[in-house]
Amino acid sequence: MSVTIGIEIGVASALAVAVDAGGLIVGRGEQALTGGGAPKAAAAAASAAARAAGAAGVSAGVAAYEPDSAETADVIHALGAAFRVPAPAANLGHAAVVAEAWCGAATGVRDVVSLLVGERVTAGVLLDGRPWLGAHGLAGSAAWLALNPVERQDYRQHGCLDAEISARGVARRLAWRVHAGDLSRVVERAGGLEAVTAQHVYDGARSGDGVAISVVRDTVRYIAMAVANLSAMVDPEMVVLGGDIAAAQDLLLEPVRQECQRRLSPGLFDNLRIVASPLGDAAAAIGAARLAATAGP
Repeated sequence: MSVTIGIEIGVASALAVAVDAGGLIVGRGEQALTGGGAPKAAAAAASAAARAAGAAGVSAGVAAYEPDSAETADVIHALGAAFRVPAPAANLGHAAVVAEAWCGAATGVRDVVSLLVGERVTAGVLLDGRPWLGAHGLAGSAAWLALNPVERQDYRQHGCLDAEISARGVARRLAWRVHAGDLSRVVERAGGLEAVTAQHVYDGARSGDGVAISVVRDTVRYIAMAVANLSAMVDPEMVVLGGDIAAAQDLLLEPVRQECQRRLSPGLFDNLRIVASPLGDAAAAIGAARLAATAGP
């Protein structure tokens, strides 16, 4: 069985998957970014995934939010002790759209945008079957989509869209509402305001919490504005929503479609499919594996 390892360097952990030639995950490992940081965590996660798959001496690929950083270079160096790393590190959005086109929601689709939301926000673009990286390799920097004319410090640090729809952004918006005097049962269920996560907010909306529902509605608007803007520029056949959006698709997917319909011309919207990724939290890691498997000698 041909196996390749893909590693995603996240904010808090490194996730590694071993995938076969068809994109099926046959091994998985995850390691928190503690102690030795990302290089040590990535090597441990990749080794765990390889052991689970019964594979040794295989190729590995890396996806990271900042693929050209010194930290990512250290990750690749650390992996080199046990794996062949034949391709440069990819950004998370690039890796995710490659995975969607290979074995995810966009199989057989030539023009695709993947919007990946979690602790970070990024996007990947496939044009005529090929990843579009831009002049400087920064295409898909969706975190920096400017969707609000107000200037805020977190916009300047992380980007407007990231500040609004990332996991920390969703939790922060509920916290602001509570600080302003709104009452939400989410705080009690989370064990305190500082403990609130995006998952708590989504669970609160499912249970009928009014503040959580309001935060989710605002989140839908920001996601839809991002999808509409990306679609108007690229004219894709499909937009794939991944990460936290896919995990909360029961709350987000249909409202995002409805908002996009109001924000796009009929010619754009009527020919656009907006779907949730079926790849769970592993899309970028799967894409990294695919990039490694298809890299030249």
